[in-house]
Amino acid sequence: MSSLKQSSQKLVTLLKPKREREEELDRFLNSESTKFKNVWTTHSKSPIAYERGRIYFDNYRCCVSSVASEPRKLYEMPKCSKSEKIEDALLWECPVGEMLPNPSDYKSSLIALTAHNWLLRISATTGKVLEKIYLASYCKFRYLSWDTPQEVITVKSAQNKVSALARQAGIQQSVLLYLAVFHVLPFSLIGILEINKKIFGNVTDATLSHGILIVMYSSGLVRLYSFQAITEQAKNGIQEMECCSLESDWIYFHPDASGRIIHVGPKQIKVLKLNEVENNSAQHQISEDFVILAKRENGNENVPTVTASGRVVKKKFNLLDDDPEQETFKIVDYEDELDLLSVVAVTQIDAEGKAHLDFHCNEYGTLLKSIPLEESWDVTYSHEVYFDRDLVLHIEQKPSRVFSCYVYQMVCDPGEEAASDRS
Repeated sequence: MSSLKQSSQKLVTLLKPKREREEELDRFLNSESTKFKNVWTTHSKSPIAYERGRIYFDNYRCCVSSVASEPRKLYEMPKCSKSEKIEDALLWECPVGEMLPNPSDYKSSLIALTAHNWLLRISATTGKVLEKIYLASYCKFRYLSWDTPQEVITVKSAQNKVSALARQAGIQQSVLLYLAVFHVLPFSLIGILEINKKIFGNVTDATLSHGILIVMYSSGLVRLYSFQAITEQAKNGIQEMECCSLESDWIYFHPDASGRIIHVGPKQIKVLKLNEVENNSAQHQISEDFVILAKRENGNENVPTVTASGRVVKKKFNLLDDDPEQETFKIVDYEDELDLLSVVAVTQIDAEGKAHLDFHCNEYGTLLKSIPLEESWDVTYSHEVYFDRDLVLHIEQKPSRVFSCYVYQMVCDPGEEAASDRS
């Protein structure tokens, strides 16, 4: 009975009236008095992660709630060996209205991948291990992602590297990586996919999302493969973004379940949509929905050079698309409750980088609000930024493997609101 009650309460939360959500969005976007204030900062010697109101420290061993203004510890798992540490995790939440075999299944779980290739399901409230399976010994699995959100996961291996000695001997590694696909609750293997260069060509990376295999190449070329009918039903399935940069672009299905695709480069974000081909409902083609462009000046620079005779010669050259002195997109995410795209853009100013978090209309791409981050942004290290209703979290890696977490909370400045009303 208690399990049914929990499901009904969650259903009420998910089915929030449209008017209430619109009012909440209006307050967030249009109130001049709405600011985000840094309320909490902490540092750690191990990576910091965030999943829906929970901050994880020490490789997911310690869980802290970020809902309150002063974070509190939810649980701490026993210390473990280096081989047993958790390398990646996803938060699984109970499906609404479904009958599940065990009472514990009605509560949120953390799906975790350990360093020694075990896949675990852990209670998100107590840290207890509820389910575990061993993956394989022939490769090192390292990353978790959703293929179908809350239903099917993809476990991705590290890329196979050829040693210098093997390369000198003429030995080539044809298998780049493996993708293992599982149903969750309980874990059930769907299949393991081998990304082989003999089949896909000189591929640099691959991932699986919504039943589509996304294969990437160093030239900026992206190929989309459907498992139902590989290339016969993927018209315009090859997407290419013209950019000259050190970092590659990335592509994935939109988390809003609209069937759209997000393709991100250093200076542009393309939101693509799948449409049925006219007079052939079995085929689909990819077209552009909207594009978000970075704010930057012309990348062509005229640099004067003085010759030995004193003559001034101007040389023209093109900056890289991810040149740090130009505004560059670093992170793109989706906020489901407010139906917004959140975009982190960074510009290197003198010796330090400055970042801002922009919110765009998910339907048209229009810029609605921008929030500056107080701390500097070092582009040489990894960063993660999360927006969760009234919270913004920035997790960064610093030199000497020091990790920092900055928590911003939405506050209302009554003085500014009163001044706005008077005007």
